[in-house]
Amino acid sequence: MKPKVGIPRALLYYNYFPMWKAYFEELGAEVVLSDLTNKRILNEGVNCCVDDACLPMKVFHGHIIDLKDRADYLFIPRLISVKKNEYICPKFCGLPDMVLNSVKGLPPVIDCTINMRNGSSSFRKAVLEVGKRFTQDYRRIYRAYNKAIAQLRDFESLMEKGATPLEAMKGELPRHEGFKYTVGLIGHPYNIYDNYVSMRIIDKLRARGINVVTQDMVCTRELDKIAGNFTKPMFWSFGKKIMAASQYLIEKRQVRGIIYLVAFGCGLDALVGDLVERRIRRNGLPFCLLTIDEHTGEAGIDTRLEAFIDMLEWRDAAKC
Repeated sequence: MKPKVGIPRALLYYNYFPMWKAYFEELGAEVVLSDLTNKRILNEGVNCCVDDACLPMKVFHGHIIDLKDRADYLFIPRLISVKKNEYICPKFCGLPDMVLNSVKGLPPVIDCTINMRNGSSSFRKAVLEVGKRFTQDYRRIYRAYNKAIAQLRDFESLMEKGATPLEAMKGELPRHEGFKYTVGLIGHPYNIYDNYVSMRIIDKLRARGINVVTQDMVCTRELDKIAGNFTKPMFWSFGKKIMAASQYLIEKRQVRGIIYLVAFGCGLDALVGDLVERRIRRNGLPFCLLTIDEHTGEAGIDTRLEAFIDMLEWRDAAKC
């Protein structure tokens, strides 16, 4: 019987799930996912997580509760850095400890440390460490690793062609014609792509005839080139990508306006959001900052989106 590895549909699931899935399945495991985020998952996460945690962390805890009785292992990597010379939010580093402290009755947790700040040796070590839980055949472990990397490249390639992570996981590409406007939607992936957390913001914009471009749909090489010209290095991976993507969209004049979706209480968004907003407003583009937490109502978000769309249409009419 295949061992079941549980992966929560939260946080970096939207960046790396195809890679994780290919890796574990090649090692002979069965990957089990938590349900899509819903009211029950959110409420359970809020009830068990510490009060001062941000919304994405609370949602993650809810997904763990949903998953814990359906898996033999839970995959919760201890992430410090996912790219050389960069870091991600410190809460990711302590995430396995937060979960173990807050949620009782968990199966064994795979909490390998990934720290690529000084190179990829830590990642290779993590690949072996996790692989040896399922097989002692090193060649099989590295075959699984190579297949996982290939899956990640295909996944990222689809996103750069305009697919959201959920579409790319299905191998789908959205239509690109018939839209009145194109707007940029930036923010942490686990905020903008989780349909319950974001209240289906991408679907709502597309339904109104608006094409959506996110930071993950911009070529990584372009973003790295822009980030290399920052006055000071931005060593937060997501912050760098958000800032570089906003600048790319401004310079290329590819969008009529930009929406920034942030989670209340996120320290990184508080800093990056201010820098991004100043740059966008200096260039005369319409800008909308949407802040979400567990109390945010859908009606309020819809009203803000309607006002933003009305502003785009008003600016067009004023030019006539």
